[in-house]
Amino acid sequence: MEESQGTIGQSAVVEASRAAYAIIREKFADAVSEFDANPTMPFFEILDTSRWSEIALFMRDNASLRFTYMACLSGMDYPEDAKLGIVCNLESLGEHGHRIAVKVKCDRDGGAIPSVANVWKTADWHEREAFDMYGMLFTGHPDLRRILCPEDWEGYPLRKDYEVQENYHGIKVPY
Repeated sequence: MEESQGTIGQSAVVEASRAAYAIIREKFADAVSEFDANPTMPFFEILDTSRWSEIALFMRDNASLRFTYMACLSGMDYPEDAKLGIVCNLESLGEHGHRIAVKVKCDRDGGAIPSVANVWKTADWHEREAFDMYGMLFTGHPDLRRILCPEDWEGYPLRKDYEVQENYHGIKVPY
């Protein structure tokens, strides 16, 4: 009995996410991918990265969406596609209760993603962490600098091709 209730619960979450996505798709058409009904966290991808800030504002401010909470922004490395990216987990807390993940990608070398720190305050630190760990730039970020590593650290530790430096200011780096 519990398993079928869990399946029904997941199905309701996916359908609520699908309904929210339909509103986004209607407004932004070719700027967003098709909906992926992943039962763990339904998602879509921003295909026109330059429109990410505009889409984010719409998702937060539209009365039928109200994605007011960014639970997480995680950096991603896709070396096989020569891309870096982020996955944003968004929720409509206290109003609609739906949730969705949004993926945004940029070129691995020299690419940038528009900052959404002005949309969700939590994005400020999350974007800084993605910059620090992956080296992706966030255009328009109010204070884009390293947050975990020292300013003079070499490389980006969470990139799949990262090679740990052997020494840092004469100190052996343990690894």
